[in-house]
Amino acid sequence: MSISMQHERDNVYRLDVSGLMRKTDLEQCEKELADEMRRLPQVKLLFVLKNFEGWEPHADWNDLTFYMKHGGAIERIAIVGDSKWRSEALMFAAAGLRRAPVKFFSEDDLASARVWLSA
Repeated sequence: MSISMQHERDNVYRLDVSGLMRKTDLEQCEKELADEMRRLPQVKLLFVLKNFEGWEPHADWNDLTFYMKHGGAIERIAIVGDSKWRSEALMFAAAGLRRAPVKFFSEDDLASARVWLSA
């Protein structure tokens, strides 16, 4: 699986993304996160891109069902990874379009991402 999720603390969930992100893996992760969100009114997400290779080509990435249904319950999104993915990752996360702030951190700045999520 290119995405794995773990509950870090309180309402913070870490999503480790590696290799090529596949649409089916994202959908499975969204289901797991939706289950968690049933018991928490707000969540904060920490995406860690490690050995990330981008998004599966030719997949339908335009499905906004999860965003429309659960986007309001996401309080903050921090993305940590190689700076070459900054623009695409922020675009994929709909930074600037969603209510929740989204911020990108370089791969050596995981601690700052955690501090920012705690704010």
